[in-house]
Amino acid sequence: MRLTPGPGRDIDLDSVDLFDLDLYTSGDPHPIWDVMRVKAPLHHQVLPDGREFWSVTRYEDVCRVLGDHREFTSERGTVVTHLGQDDVAAGKLLTSTDPPRHTEVRRPIGAKLTARAVKSWEDRIRRSIVRFLEPALDGDTFDLAERALLLPAIVTGPLLGIPEKDWEELVQLTAMVTAPSDPHFQHGSEAATLAISHHELVTYVTEWVRRRRAAGGEDDSLLDHLMSVRAGDAPLTDEEIALDGYSILLGANVTTPHTVSGTVHALIERPEQFEKAQADLSLVPNLVEEGLRWTSAACNFMRYAVDDVQIGGGTIPAGGAVVAWIGSANRDESQFPDPHTFDITRSGAKRQVAFGFGPHFCIGAPLARMTLRIFFEELLQRFGPIELAGEPQHLRSYFIAGMTHLPIVAQKRQTP
Repeated sequence: MRLTPGPGRDIDLDSVDLFDLDLYTSGDPHPIWDVMRVKAPLHHQVLPDGREFWSVTRYEDVCRVLGDHREFTSERGTVVTHLGQDDVAAGKLLTSTDPPRHTEVRRPIGAKLTARAVKSWEDRIRRSIVRFLEPALDGDTFDLAERALLLPAIVTGPLLGIPEKDWEELVQLTAMVTAPSDPHFQHGSEAATLAISHHELVTYVTEWVRRRRAAGGEDDSLLDHLMSVRAGDAPLTDEEIALDGYSILLGANVTTPHTVSGTVHALIERPEQFEKAQADLSLVPNLVEEGLRWTSAACNFMRYAVDDVQIGGGTIPAGGAVVAWIGSANRDESQFPDPHTFDITRSGAKRQVAFGFGPHFCIGAPLARMTLRIFFEELLQRFGPIELAGEPQHLRSYFIAGMTHLPIVAQKRQTP
């Protein structure tokens, strides 16, 4: 998906297909979302197979849908790839569970992922990122988007308790979940790709738990911690551990790589922004927030209306699926003036909702923010100007906005 919109054009909202994968692979949804925010803040679409959904695109409406579980439930599914088929893991998988059960499970997991808790991992993460960046400095073409897919595993694998030999396989499986129609990750049909990846990931966590229990003892890894979580008065069942471990693996792997590559691409297109950040590293935290806003890697989440709901000047009927478009909310003019300008000094960039909003706000946000901050600190200190070495290729997915290829050439920064 293009992050820098092309020239404006006439948009016929009656003919818009938000499930057209070409729109995200080679097209440009931002002009469509711009028009929807103004003319159809609640948009209804019926797919050829009879499935239907409503879309909200304004910042305030997106926050309302994601923030109020009494109006919009997560317990039928939260990603558009599942539209029309209720989530069989509802009430068990953390992301498909509403409060109060969601809160009971989330609180003890989140205690391991607060900003204070992850601070102790900073030196280890910095060493990992330095090793990741070193091959890009030899002057040869370096495919940042392709290689960045492995970056979260390099950073978080040891923290999760995942051995290095498994990283590549798990990265492939998580990509299959979020982009089952992309030729880089597809195995058979979209449905087959989803079925294979879901099964393999849940099986992996199940076997991991079985081996840990057989070995005995404890460690400080996040997956080990998951085995000790109690919700209410009872421990999680083995099924819940497997499903929530699966969710943690997905969350760790699927968005950070695309935020990295999309933000670097924005800096390549705007060398004055790169130079500004390089001259003042105190701008890096805001660069991260603007990069999160700009890329909106998880570009939507889905909920279902509990009852008839008035929103966006219309009505979503009880049981209706509603897609909250994060990528649109983060370009809402009412919140982000001149929203299609990438500006690392933007005031209010931290209002971005790339991590979601409300009860399901990304539990790993503190770790992701720290990882991105360290990445750009090291990039800016080590790299001279970066240039494209070929055309970017975009992920074929209407759920994750990202790239499969971003070939770059860079040299070491020459310091006085």
